[in-house]
Amino acid sequence: EAGIGVILDLVFNHSGESDRYGATLSMRGIDNLSYYRHAQGEPGLLINDTGTGNTLACDHPEVRRLIVDTLRHFVIHAGVDGFRFDLAPILGRTSNGFDADSETLTAMLEDEVLKDRVMIAEPWDIGPGGYQLGNFPEKFLEWNDRARDDIRRYWRGDEWTTGALATRLAGSSDLFSGHTRTVNFLAAHDGFTLMDLVSNEHKHNEANGEDNRDGHGDNMSWNNGTEGVTRDRDILADRRRDAEALLSTLFASRGTIMLTMGDEAGRSQRGNNNAYAQDNEITWMDWATLDEALVEHTAMLSALRKRFSVFSETSLLTGDGDIEWISPSGQPMQVSDWENPANPVLGFMLKTDDATTGKATRLAIIINRGHTPQTFALPGLNWRCYPDNQPWDTALAPRSVRFCIEN
Repeated sequence: EAGIGVILDLVFNHSGESDRYGATLSMRGIDNLSYYRHAQGEPGLLINDTGTGNTLACDHPEVRRLIVDTLRHFVIHAGVDGFRFDLAPILGRTSNGFDADSETLTAMLEDEVLKDRVMIAEPWDIGPGGYQLGNFPEKFLEWNDRARDDIRRYWRGDEWTTGALATRLAGSSDLFSGHTRTVNFLAAHDGFTLMDLVSNEHKHNEANGEDNRDGHGDNMSWNNGTEGVTRDRDILADRRRDAEALLSTLFASRGTIMLTMGDEAGRSQRGNNNAYAQDNEITWMDWATLDEALVEHTAMLSALRKRFSVFSETSLLTGDGDIEWISPSGQPMQVSDWENPANPVLGFMLKTDDATTGKATRLAIIINRGHTPQTFALPGLNWRCYPDNQPWDTALAPRSVRFCIEN
């Protein structure tokens, strides 16, 4: 009734029984050889494609039945709208590696109760051939870490990233064909929060008790002038500005978007990018310190996606009448624009229906990742800014994304 669906995150790749030295809690005591994957010819050696010490044998009929029955239970008895699968290639693994047409993946998609549910894959595990982004069956949406990384690199200021960003904004045609199945995101439950991404060049995991050795070291992050916590108002304003720009870029992209709770409000984990074991102020949501300006900005972006039909479409943007890439002169981008390694600006126009007016129109999205103002002309005469409805005056502020509607 409220228009909110429920997606349940499930882990069908390992159990809490760890490696061969772990406790016997459930499946190990029932049928160790059937429920877990073992090395060929070595029944005492557990395969570890998950990093937890064991890997479920999802191609075994009994494990397949366990998975499908569990999914059916949550749909029938809880009304769940869909599922996100942790380390999802495990679901499609056989003795020969990942198989998108495996019996288990097929059973999940063809079951009468499950066939209309949303299915989302985290398309990687740590086993051989474990990175399977773009290779899941057509009904699956897939977490797109390349979109995450390319958006981050672009706003960090890395050279030669304009083309990569355009590919992600248009639906990732290098990964999907026909229509996009991408789930674009900036941050997830693992890694930096969005605010930590623009506040830290390095991870700060000392509280985890491993001398900061844990957690990923390459976060494609920056700190806007000082590392971590600061009271400098200019630096804090720059961090919010960058968070707004990153959010605007995400919400302007073709495909499904994912936003981690708290990122719309400036939540921080004090630079800790591996905080799964912290049940304290590091990970708790501090409701008293929410950034209301960032919340309002995110709400504006959400309303934008709801208003314009182009953001609910799934076809890949190809440039064949659906999108136009434009330079600051308002003219189509040239090879020299694409090949400028430090190009600070990127503009594009989308054909779309406007739910507010009931008419077809064009929506222009203009990006300036540079640290100085830019002048950006739009073709035609009557462009107004969203959401303030002011005429577009060609002035593009540093580190900003602007939206304009043609009237």
